[in-house]
Amino acid sequence: MLGKWMEQEIASQPTLLRKNCAQYYSKARDGLSSLPPQMILLVARGSSDNAALFARYLIEIHLGIPVSMAAPSVVTKYKAHLKYPPCLAIGVSQSGSAPDVAEVLDSMQQSGHQTIAITNREGSLVGQSANAEIFLNASEERSVAATKTFTSTMLALYQVVRALGAKLEDPAEFLPDESWLQNQRSAAELVAGELNRVSPIFCLSRGYGFSVAQETALKLMECALIPAKSYSTADFEHGPKALAGPGSAAILYGEGGDNLRSQGCKIIQPPRFNGPEEISPIANVMYGQWLALLTARTRNLDPDSPSFIQKVTETL
Repeated sequence: MLGKWMEQEIASQPTLLRKNCAQYYSKARDGLSSLPPQMILLVARGSSDNAALFARYLIEIHLGIPVSMAAPSVVTKYKAHLKYPPCLAIGVSQSGSAPDVAEVLDSMQQSGHQTIAITNREGSLVGQSANAEIFLNASEERSVAATKTFTSTMLALYQVVRALGAKLEDPAEFLPDESWLQNQRSAAELVAGELNRVSPIFCLSRGYGFSVAQETALKLMECALIPAKSYSTADFEHGPKALAGPGSAAILYGEGGDNLRSQGCKIIQPPRFNGPEEISPIANVMYGQWLALLTARTRNLDPDSPSFIQKVTETL
């Protein structure tokens, strides 16, 4: 069956998230200094970068600490030495094999800053480059597309923000269950085939949900070979919405969409999550994962072994 590993890994998420939820929090508390940072640097690539974007909103809204999303080439290619205030650098790499993430963490550690790695491989290059490590414990991910490691990373980052002192809900009682997962699949099945008949496709959201829009666009491209572009709903108003006419579609995470409907754009929205807004991206991204898998199957594509890309990508 096409995408059998991706399907199994999507389906495993409710169990994995519940199993690891508490230990992510305890690992974060053990790995963080008692001195609060004046700034937080998030270092990641690809899906990990989308998960880090989720953390940025949590940190700035609930801790009031400014966040920078690292451009690793500043260090790896241009050999720049940045003068950060007392900083916490969080490196995210699901494989743990990203040399650029590792190099930035190593540079930060040598400059005296706190560093913590989040990976799904213990003793990895990235993990060894940090003072502390949160192991995702999500077992091997065999599909090229990141699914269970993506939601695990989001949950680990949420727990890091809680461990830093944010007054956020304990996520344990709000994590998506099997019923939610199947509900998302059923909703995605209704529209997966339609994505072959619309263009362009936009993935839209704002705030906490922007990370999910980014990840959904990435999944559609890598799994189903469908060009998709993600935007903040605010940025979308500054020009790109001119393309949202008849024949186009917008996958919208959040409210609204009436103005786009009036332009002739088809609006696709997942079922509503009835829980804290801060936790909703962990649940809502499962819709985007199903959408990518099911759309790939309508195109006779196997997202477990897509063309031209591989599971571990090493960039400098």
